[in-house]
Amino acid sequence: MRSAKDSQFIAVVDDNASLREAIESLLESAGYRAQGYESAEAFLCSRAARRAACLILDAKLPGISGHELQHALCLADNPVPVIFISAHDEIECGPRARAMQSGALAFLRKPFGGDDLLRVVDNAMQLCNQRH
Repeated sequence: MRSAKDSQFIAVVDDNASLREAIESLLESAGYRAQGYESAEAFLCSRAARRAACLILDAKLPGISGHELQHALCLADNPVPVIFISAHDEIECGPRARAMQSGALAFLRKPFGGDDLLRVVDNAMQLCNQRH
């Protein structure tokens, strides 16, 4: 029997392969469908943006940054709910503040716990379900 989570596709964009794979495994163990991408460019080329119910996005990526990707998706009238992850959030005008001002659902500082990530993903999926 399929759960409601089976139809909720979550894209994970992070240039750290081991973290990306760990997040994918965690999401899949919780019943979500997940796919990782090594860069914003790889994500955009995959056309996953139209399928993604949620995007877990590293704020600092080589090439197109996480913030630039979020902005591009909004400009393309595809505002995918974003959960930012980053090792950088020390200053008030830094990545955390910018992410939250841009409409991110959450900002988790690396390293974060699996339970914390699943909690914000579950909240994001509830918001998506309420909008549809």
